[in-house]
Amino acid sequence: MTDFTKILDKARELEAKMKESQEKIKNIRVEGVSGSNSVKVTLDGEGEMQKIEISDEILKEEKSIIEDLIVAAHNNAKIHLKSKTSKEISKATGGLGIPGFKWPL
Repeated sequence: MTDFTKILDKARELEAKMKESQEKIKNIRVEGVSGSNSVKVTLDGEGEMQKIEISDEILKEEKSIIEDLIVAAHNNAKIHLKSKTSKEISKATGGLGIPGFKWPL
């Protein structure tokens, strides 16, 4: 019976840590860049775009080039976000992988 109690206690502890991590993740902000910092995209911890900055110089380029740079900056930000959220999850789980658990990124 004590083994089962220990398992439940560990599960509750992990659940509390995961909730704490989820709150921390919501507050994360990451920046992705492209075109030698001509385009900057800021995402929050949930992957929502919060800000986009486009330099005046790049606005002189063709529309398709600007569009490609925006996509590249967004993808760069997503890479940074995935890295930061993975680190936060690892802190909560002690590095244990949770099978079937994926963050929406």
